[in-house]
Amino acid sequence: MSVTHLVERVRGTVLPAVVTPMDAHGTVHFGALRRYAERIAAGPVGGVAVWAHTGRGLYLSDADRDRVLRVWREVLDARLPVVAGAGVPRSAGRVGAREAADATAAMAVRAAEGGADAVMVYPPAWLDGDGDAAVALHERVAAESGLPVLGFFLHGEAGGYPYPPELVARLLEVPSVAGVKLATLDRAMACQDAIDAAVDGKLVVTGEDRMFGPSLMWGADSALVGIAAARVPLTAAVLTAWRKGDHGAFVRASGRLDRFAKVTFRAPLEGYVRRMLWAAVWEGLVPEEAAHDPYGPGLPDAERRAVVACLEALAEDDDGPVA
Repeated sequence: MSVTHLVERVRGTVLPAVVTPMDAHGTVHFGALRRYAERIAAGPVGGVAVWAHTGRGLYLSDADRDRVLRVWREVLDARLPVVAGAGVPRSAGRVGAREAADATAAMAVRAAEGGADAVMVYPPAWLDGDGDAAVALHERVAAESGLPVLGFFLHGEAGGYPYPPELVARLLEVPSVAGVKLATLDRAMACQDAIDAAVDGKLVVTGEDRMFGPSLMWGADSALVGIAAARVPLTAAVLTAWRKGDHGAFVRASGRLDRFAKVTFRAPLEGYVRRMLWAAVWEGLVPEEAAHDPYGPGLPDAERRAVVACLEALAEDDDGPVA
């Protein structure tokens, strides 16, 4: 898929950063994954993002990553694009920049071989803010994988580092870079400055789960978010209303999504994956036995009750999707 084609397919749509169902031992539950994929693909999505932070992509084995991608590729067929994350975990700082760059490029190549349509490059925190090296990494990933690339401005709590506006602009000037995903968490100024640095014709992809509505108002034109891993219509309704110019519906939908975000994207932040799995269980997307996150913190039962109570309240006052 060319950069132009990817931009045309993704702009104005929501791509869930999907979870990876696992059992209590941390083994990927592939039966549950296929059923989950079929349900997500039937919803109001413009594609999906696999191997992302929400799906614990950097922690999976090569074999499991390949199989996860294969399931999504089979379910989505050629109808919807699959974006695959490529990078190394934050511990890669111990192995050196060259090794980390090699591993990132190799993961991107495997994504291409598995049928991905684009690669989202995890922020190379191990480069210590070296903008030239960051640009070179994105160019290398695109060249070796043959796929369009998305930059990824990820907050430090999830292993990223802040891209200054000038680096965002430089990345988007690379012909093989289709856009940049912004996930600054709660840094409104950083998000606004990055959007202002965007280059015409490239995607500005919001990953702002706690600032979703505002990020659209600031200029984001599509979404790739973990909060859409369950209850996809909550997220899609906000983007749809904004693009239709229905400001009343936008305010209502944004308020509903913010209520959900408040109980799922909260401290400890790495607990959000488990909270989204709880939401997926409530929705019937994932069975209880496949709703485990071995890489996040343990959470008290009260947090699950809060997630369920929020979902039940939202269901009671659901005024239907935006037409």
